[in-house]
Amino acid sequence: MRQPTADNRQPVTNIMKSLITLTLLFATSLFAQVKDYREIKTPPLKAFTQPAPKRIVLGNGMMIFLMEDHELPLIRGTANIRGGGRDVAPELAGLSDIYGLAWRTGGTEKQTGDQLDDFLETRAARLETGADDDSSSISMNVLKGDFDTVFPIFVELLQHPAFRQDKIDLAKTQVRTEISRRNDDASDIADREASKLVYGANSSYDREAEYATVDAVTRDTLLAFHKKYVHPNNIILGFSGDFDSAAMEKKLRAAFGSWAKGPEASHVAPTDIHPAAPGVYFVNKDDVTQSNVYLVHLGVRSDNPDYYAIKVLNEILSGGFSGRLMNEIRTARGLAYGVGGGIGSSMDHPGEFSISLGTKSGSTVEAINATRGVVSELQTKPVTEEELAAAKDILINRFIFTRDTRAKVMNQRLMLEFYGYPADWYDRYVPGVQKVTAADVQRVAKQYIHPNEIATLVVGNEKDFDKPLTTLGKVTPIDITIPEPGAKKDAAKPAPTAGSAEEGRALIEKVRTFVGGKDKLASVKSLHGVMSLVVNGPQGEMAMDIDTTTVFPDRERATMHLPMGEMTMVMAPEASFVMTPMGTQDMPGAQKDNMRRDLKLDILPVVMNADQPDYKFAAIGSEKIGAVDAKIVEISAAGSTLKWWIDPATGRVLRKESRSQTPQGPADVVTDYLEWKSFGGLMLPSKFTTTRNGEKFGNGEMKSAEINPTVDPAIFVKK
Repeated sequence: MRQPTADNRQPVTNIMKSLITLTLLFATSLFAQVKDYREIKTPPLKAFTQPAPKRIVLGNGMMIFLMEDHELPLIRGTANIRGGGRDVAPELAGLSDIYGLAWRTGGTEKQTGDQLDDFLETRAARLETGADDDSSSISMNVLKGDFDTVFPIFVELLQHPAFRQDKIDLAKTQVRTEISRRNDDASDIADREASKLVYGANSSYDREAEYATVDAVTRDTLLAFHKKYVHPNNIILGFSGDFDSAAMEKKLRAAFGSWAKGPEASHVAPTDIHPAAPGVYFVNKDDVTQSNVYLVHLGVRSDNPDYYAIKVLNEILSGGFSGRLMNEIRTARGLAYGVGGGIGSSMDHPGEFSISLGTKSGSTVEAINATRGVVSELQTKPVTEEELAAAKDILINRFIFTRDTRAKVMNQRLMLEFYGYPADWYDRYVPGVQKVTAADVQRVAKQYIHPNEIATLVVGNEKDFDKPLTTLGKVTPIDITIPEPGAKKDAAKPAPTAGSAEEGRALIEKVRTFVGGKDKLASVKSLHGVMSLVVNGPQGEMAMDIDTTTVFPDRERATMHLPMGEMTMVMAPEASFVMTPMGTQDMPGAQKDNMRRDLKLDILPVVMNADQPDYKFAAIGSEKIGAVDAKIVEISAAGSTLKWWIDPATGRVLRKESRSQTPQGPADVVTDYLEWKSFGGLMLPSKFTTTRNGEKFGNGEMKSAEINPTVDPAIFVKK
């Protein structure tokens, strides 16, 4: 190859000098036109789209998504499986962590985990397993040429894991080590205990593994967990990479098409959420010089209609150095190196409103008061147009990086399918943010931030605080002592005693007798009812009639005759959707959860299924309702809990209290049953009133009810 000489280098140098000169001249002329950086106008973002993955549903219910990406000779695959840590019994807390570790390392029935390691390493392939709060997963990452040799192991590990004892013991040792070290770092303590304040120390969302619960996990419990959840109808499978979709579909059908269905995992998130009372909570850690502080209460779900306005609000509050928190707490006052947070959201349950900061011990109380001031000011200090524009620009420009590869788009689609969100949910993000106004931001700040409900957590060394924490309010100490092996940690809420459980079941039996008796209830297969309802809305009272057809245990169709037209909601195992004059669309997640829960925990389903082992009852006290000394029974089933107030003399239910998801967030719903009436040999509530969060919501009357009507299955089919 000819080497460059002085003669042929000179022209290149001259060209480069010319280009640099032209660039400088252009830049000088450009910036000479403006006197302030805010005068520089940027062009609107170009439209950006990614192809949608191909969606396939096998006959056994397995959902498959395929996304071709020929940029590199790689193939990635992930199977997301319903069932995770929040579905594990409290006495087995930590099982999902051990499961996720020992599933892969324990190998298959044909090969040990060590043999799999050797096989995969020679091919630069990865095959991993894991578990989360609501799911477990298995993933593979392999060169295109090795797919046909690695994929059979993926299938074998999915269908026939071995969970060998030596790897279970290793996983349990790892989890025990994590338990022993969990109080080492103050920020980890703060993060953990703040979450407990939001959801409750014994909530499904914050169960904590202890030595005793880890010891209770055995190979049999791991295999039982796998057998319960790992079935094709509980799996969403996605593959992206360098393949032909038709050929890949053929391989996946051959591998999984004959796999038989199993029990369907619940799609309903647990509702055992019990936020801590407002106040100050303190963990003393005398080996630190900095306080870790959290201000928390319950947040919202991601399908909240105000999701986009909340995103803009969070950016204004906590968007780096331009956010109000950083401007005030760090820049103006020098009280923290970092501070941030906002109204959090989760896909199928409320997230956390959380503001966190670290401050030196000597400025703890001052920093908390300053942060409280910024939070309260959100509701009174108007959002400026400059703040609004900057926040929206940041959110929109940042969003592109969540979808800049096909693998990311695939993962998003799997997540949307898992939680029942619309396929175009991410496509709505930019338009949704663009539509947010300053008035919207001000409204959601008042609606979803509740200064009077905030629990303030401090993890620090109190002897070095600038002022006593009692100047902030009542202080509740938190004990983070790790129970020794073999000891049991005291529960914040004791489990029902044998006597309370026995009494609870006896009271439920009285209700069953009052409603119609065991034999009559066993004959009930379906119900058709018509009721009138008056609800209180933002515009005042609204009257409606509701025509409902229920086929037990899992189908319901409700048609609401509203002043503005007719709306029908249908819930069935195959699909849940809403029909309006504007068309048919998938049912919002919160509404779907409410309908599913009601089909398990309404009065009729409870007494019909009272003998089923997954229905638990406990008498927890008494309270006077009118002239009746009512007995209170707590009912647990399908991951939810509610209470009934029962007349012990007659078995009549006087009141029901439950937690429900509404468009405005979670709400405590209390229904008082004023009258009961016989319909076709069954006693059912005929008149009732309802409150939400202590405020009157509505009242209703059952006009008619027909037991076991003829029902056309087609009314539950999405067309």
